[in-house]
Amino acid sequence: MQWEVVIGLEIHAQLATKSKIFSGASTAYGAQPNTQACAVDLGLPGVLPVLNTEAVRMAAKFGLAIGAKVAPRSVFARKNYFYPDLPKGYQISQYELPIVDGGHIDIELEDGSVKTIGVTRAHLEEDAGKSLHEDFHGLTGIDLNRAGTPLLEIVSEPDMRSAAEAVAYMKKIHSLVQYLEICDGNMQEGSFRCDANVSIRPKGQKEFGTRTELKNINSFRFVEKAINYEIERQIELIEGGGVVVQQTRLYDPDADVTRKMREKEEANDYRYFPDPDLLPVEVSEDYLQQVKATLPELPDEKKNRYMEQLGLSAYDAGVITAGLALANYFEAVVKETDEPKLSANWIISDLTGALNKNNLSIQDSPVSAPMLSSMILKIKQGDITGKMAKQVFQALWDGEGDVDTIIEKRGLKVADSSEVEKIIDDIIAANPGQVEQYRSGKDKLFGFFVGQAMKATKGQADPQQVNELLKKKLSGE
Repeated sequence: MQWEVVIGLEIHAQLATKSKIFSGASTAYGAQPNTQACAVDLGLPGVLPVLNTEAVRMAAKFGLAIGAKVAPRSVFARKNYFYPDLPKGYQISQYELPIVDGGHIDIELEDGSVKTIGVTRAHLEEDAGKSLHEDFHGLTGIDLNRAGTPLLEIVSEPDMRSAAEAVAYMKKIHSLVQYLEICDGNMQEGSFRCDANVSIRPKGQKEFGTRTELKNINSFRFVEKAINYEIERQIELIEGGGVVVQQTRLYDPDADVTRKMREKEEANDYRYFPDPDLLPVEVSEDYLQQVKATLPELPDEKKNRYMEQLGLSAYDAGVITAGLALANYFEAVVKETDEPKLSANWIISDLTGALNKNNLSIQDSPVSAPMLSSMILKIKQGDITGKMAKQVFQALWDGEGDVDTIIEKRGLKVADSSEVEKIIDDIIAANPGQVEQYRSGKDKLFGFFVGQAMKATKGQADPQQVNELLKKKLSGE
């Protein structure tokens, strides 16, 4: 039997507010456990939540960016279930009336086609604390610093049909929230994570199969691996005569398996009801227009501009605009060099290659935008060749000084044109047999002469100049 996969994602983006969604406690990452949890976060008797209006603004900003309806009236509700790391015993979320309704995200597939993924809703809620299981000798520690941190939960329609599509969608949301400056997207710190709902059905069947939810995955690679494992597990289970049970499962990246966590709750299990301590959120049209005026150039708009105005290929523009920090780096380099294509080549191949190899973000790059600009200008001016620039880049990465210092220290200099011409004359004179064969039609011998010239100049000749001079000399001009 042929199976069709049905996937929907629930993405949790931690909003970049300085304080929590219902209290004034700090949201800064990395503090000592339980030092950033106030009486409201601890759920002590007599305390009342007060809504952080910055979280509302960020949610509205996201809604406008995806073409959704930002609700004129939304309501916070209590979601009741046992949370060992949320002392109130319930989570404040939104249920029937979320702040963002509808919208869509366009993703690019591997074949270059574009697919639209519907967004069901995006709602505000508070995060829970964190359970710590290491170094407690069979016990669990609770850190409540994260309790009450504002989240925007972005719920997709079940429109994805492969793990690759799910990853493309997740990456697009990840890029968007950074461009909007509403989430830092730091997956290692848990600022951006997702739950994946996965089911299978026979091809051609309209009804959905029973889904399982893969909980709290904070890596693009793990999302893909977890979904692919779950697809195979469900197919094997059904074809073996079993049935898929609706449940929540955890992905174990070390073993590359998913494991049952608990039976999946239904909405009625949470006993939702409007939170009596919080007023409905009312958003006026004037307020939305003010928020709309603050929208930046979004990833797709920036990509199209790079292609149309700067002449970048769709691939290069897509890579550079995938992250706001990388796009800002690129623009800083192009501003100094006026060389979009050359700048893109160095950033995509050499810079991002070195960053990935060393597991660094663009913000932590040892080679700053001014450094790379200075090096590219040297190439543009003909002071160094591309091959020499490889040495310069590595030296910049290793912290050996600025571009001028490295070039002088290493003696990197493009050979003088008259010197190159003399070397070529000597090579032609020393190889009359090869010259005769080349002139009789053996064009492949041209590479032999190029190699000899670059060897004689110790790689310090401009390859383009060498090619032009060789063609001229070998043709007998």
